Amino acid sequence: MSLFKKLVGKILNQPEEDEEQDLVKLGDQLKNADLDYKFAQLFTHSGGFFNYCADEAEALQTLNHILKIENVKSVFCWDNDLKNFLNVVNVPYTSELELFNDCAFITCEYLIAYDGRIMLSHNNILHYHSSRLPEKVIIMANVSQIVNNLNDAMSKIKRNGNIRNLTSISGSNSKLDTPNKDNTKLFLLLLED
Repeated sequence: MSLFKKLVGKILNQPEEDEEQDLVKLGDQLKNADLDYKFAQLFTHSGGFFNYCADEAEALQTLNHILKIENVKSVFCWDNDLKNFLNVVNVPYTSELELFNDCAFITCEYLIAYDGRIMLSHNNILHYHSSRLPEKVIIMANVSQIVNNLNDAMSKIKRNGNIRNLTSISGSNSKLDTPNKDNTKLFLLLLED
C-alpha cells in the first residue's frame, strides 16, 4: 500500500476516533453531574435534538414545531396517548410502520445517562428493528426514565417482566449504534413527571 493511501486512510478514520474519545472525555467530565444534565449533554453531543418540556402543552407546541420544520407528511405512531397529540396537530399517522412514513413518534423504556442512548423495546416499536424506523424519530419521555447506565436499565426491565426486542438508539453522530442510518434525526421531548 502506498504512503498516500495510508495517510488518506488515517485521515478518514481520524474523526471517528476523536468523536469516541470526545464522548469518553465528556462523560468523564460529567461523572458527578445530575443524571438529567449528563444525559442531555451526551445525547446532544451524539447528534440528538434535546427539547425540555415543562408540561404537555409545551410538548404539543414543540412537537408541532418539529413536524412543521421537518415537513413531516406521515407518522408511524401506535401509542394511543401519542396519537392524541397527533390528532391535535392534525398530522396523518399509521399504527403500522409503512414505507411512506417519514417520521416515527414513539415512547421509550429508558434514557441512559452514561452515553446518551435511548433504550427501546417491543412496547415502543412493536416487532420492528430500530434500523427500519424512518429518518426522523421523535421520542417522548419523562425525566423519571433517566437511569445512570445500562445495568440500571436492565435491572429495572428484569423487575418489570416480559419485555422483548430490546435495542438502543442514539443521535446520528454517535458510533455506538451501527444499525442507525447516518442521516437519522433523533428528537427527544423530555417531560417533567
